Amino acid sequence: MTFHLVAWAVLLDGQGRVLLGRRSGASYADGLWGLPGGHVEAGETLTGAAAREAAEEVGVSLDPAALACLGVARYDLDGSQGLDVFFEARTWVGTPRPLEKTSEVGWFDPGDLPDDALPWLGRALALHLLGGVRLAEQVDGMAQVQALRVAGPAR
Repeated sequence: MTFHLVAWAVLLDGQGRVLLGRRSGASYADGLWGLPGGHVEAGETLTGAAAREAAEEVGVSLDPAALACLGVARYDLDGSQGLDVFFEARTWVGTPRPLEKTSEVGWFDPGDLPDDALPWLGRALALHLLGGVRLAEQVDGMAQVQALRVAGPAR
């Protein structure tokens, strides 16, 4: 079974909206709105992967050192396992535009995403961006991302 390590860039504008790109010619979720992101390459840092994917998909340059980790979500669905790592970006260089594997870009309220967004995206943003949850997982279906309860240190 293949394990997917994926880094996602959550670009936020001054109004708190999230940048999404419509996936085009992608092997996963073609035609749906999603965050810039993709697989972490061998020898690449998580923040470096998020920055690279943002440059490739929406044409902006992110400083990996300026990215803040919003959270991590594990998934085990339909024979596929992986770990998604979400990074917040509030500054970048360039104007977002559709590039490789993206047909259009748009800014959306994270609590009001388009109906044709990735099925898990709304819940992931609600948990990690809006809710401050750092760890989550989904094992019961694409829209069922659940927060993991993390116990405090043992006393």
